[in-house]
Parts: sequence; C-alpha cells; structure tokens
Amino acid sequence: MSRFLTDHVASLPATVPFVGPETQERERGRPFDARIGANENVFGPAPAAIRAMERAASDVWMYADAQHHDLRLALSALHGVDPAHIQIGEGIDTLLGYVCRMTVEPGVHVVTSDGAYPTFNFHVSGYGGTLHKVPYRDDHEDLEALVETARRTGARLIYLSNPDNPMGTWHDASAIDDMIANLPEGTLMILDEAYVECAPEGTAPQMRPEQPNVIRMRTFSKAYAMAGARVGYAIGPRDLIAAFDRIRNHFAMNRIAQVGALAAVGEQDYLAQTVARIAAARSRIAQIAADNGLHALPSATNFVTVDCGGDGAFARRVLAGLGERGVFVRMPFVAPQDRCIRLGCGRESDLDLLALHLPAALAEARAA
Repeated sequence: MSRFLTDHVASLPATVPFVGPETQERERGRPFDARIGANENVFGPAPAAIRAMERAASDVWMYADAQHHDLRLALSALHGVDPAHIQIGEGIDTLLGYVCRMTVEPGVHVVTSDGAYPTFNFHVSGYGGTLHKVPYRDDHEDLEALVETARRTGARLIYLSNPDNPMGTWHDASAIDDMIANLPEGTLMILDEAYVECAPEGTAPQMRPEQPNVIRMRTFSKAYAMAGARVGYAIGPRDLIAAFDRIRNHFAMNRIAQVGALAAVGEQDYLAQTVARIAAARSRIAQIAADNGLHALPSATNFVTVDCGGDGAFARRVLAGLGERGVFVRMPFVAPQDRCIRLGCGRESDLDLLALHLPAALAEARAA
C-alpha cells in the first residue's frame, strides 16, 4: 500500500460497488444478448439530443460552460424555480460526493437504509462519517425509522431514494412531506429522485427550493436515457447550492453532455413517450414473472424487482443462470431483499430473451 495515503483512506476497503456488464463480458469471453441489469434506459435519448451531441462533438476542444448557464435556465423553467436553487454535476453520484465533502467529517453521523444505494455510503465513509443503517419495512424504505434513528444519533444527513433503488417501491408525496416536517433540527435530508419521472403522479412533493433542510437530486441517466453522459442536478436552498462552488470541480462536465442535456430538456413529449414504453415493459416483466410462478413487486422505476421465492443463495443461482444464457441482470445486495432479482425495462427483443431463458434458469437453480 502506498505510504502517501492518509491513515483514514488506508483503512478503507478497495472495492467497486457495481461489477459492470463490460467486466463480466470480458470474463465470460462474449457479450450479453440482453443488457437489462444496469438500470439503464435502453430506449435511448431523444433524437434531438443525439443530434445536438453529434454537432457538439466538433467543439469538444472547448471546455463546457463552468456555470452551466443555459442548462440551469432550462431546468429552472421546467421546475418553476430560480436558477440560484440549481446546481449541475456529473451525475447524482458526484453530487452526493460533493454534499458529503461539504457536510461529513469524522464524528458526523449519517442515516440511510440498509441495502439502499451503496455509492452514497462510500462517500460518507470516504470522509470519515459514521453510517447508521435502517432495515427496509415491507420492501419500502422505513421513513419513520429513518427519522427516529436520525433523532437518536444526532445525524447530520438522512439519505432517501424515492422511488427506491433497488426495490422499485415508492412513497407518495404526502408521506415524504410528513417525513420532512418531522426531521430533527440540524438534519439535512438528501432526497434522491433519480427515477421520479417514471413514477405515478403524486410521488414527487411540490418544489419548495427554499426549504433549508432538504436537497433534491435529479438525473438525466434514467428516463432521459443519457447514463453515459453523466449529467445530474441538485435543487435546494440558495446557501447550500452556492456552497458547491467552494469545492466542486468547475470544469468536470464535458461539453457534449451539457449540450445533449439541454436539448433533452426541450423534448418533454419524447420523455412522455419513453415513460410510457417503460410502463409497458414493466407490465411485460410482471407477466413473465407470473408465468414462472414468481411475484413482481410494484415498481415506479425503469426496472422491476422480482421475488424469486427463496433466499439470497437461490436468487444468486437464478441470476447466474440468466447470465450464463446471455441475459445480464442484477439483484439487491442485502437480506432479505436479496431474495429478489432486478430486471431492467428492456426492448421487446430483450424481454423475449428473458421469457425464453428464465424457466431454465429457475429449473437449474431449484435443482441445485
């Protein structure tokens, strides 16, 4: 180990939170036939966004606008908030890291759900914070337990994804508003809404950007189908949003991604069409699950979590069986949610392959 590391960094495990499909393809020596495991939107970006990015490629010799002026204006018009309440970043992952950099240090307590998005946990650990994890309740994040744990520990941050990853479940806006009203004094809520465009109306609370104890995260990776571009944004109180400029990498956003996101915001009709395709794919996955005697959890995301009816070991055998047959999927990491596998909303051809290979993968897992 390098002698130049800080003692804290040297104490951390060197891990990669998600083994990507490319890594697995290299290991297996051939590509997957259906890539429905990485929470990507296979339906693709709006054609206008693709054209804008193609045109921007010739200007890639220039840095992107460090203030993200045009994109912030477009997002402010979309959400009806002042641009001063919006910060752009290289995906929600980076924005989560910036929030932790601003708020977390040794001795700071942070609350999340056990099995929720692990990248947030890595940021907290990287800055020396203490994580407190609350179990899910009925495959939903437990709002009351999160607040109570924050109150008991004096936590500075609570992380909540709504809709949830990895289960796809969700709470309605009134439940989120009640949670916010009951936050302890001195606790900031990070509300990760990466999947909210896919959710039923009434899932997202009304925009109140001046709320001093809430910062909301949105992304172009899911419904907008631009995961590879890495564009996310935060909506929050002016003073917290302004504080990003104290520590962020001002030139991290690449110009092509910035231009593509701006064009995508202007294509709300295409976004609505994509959300409809996602909903149709969710229904198809639920039917495939039912045809195989499995239970699909209700989902408000671009994936469906399917209960395999056994324990984590059984679900891992099903996952491995699908992978061997060319269908890339993932699963929740923590029991009891690891009894499930998570299936992305693929194209008809992707889901045809799922329907073809799931029975054999299940039979193989049961025989083992």
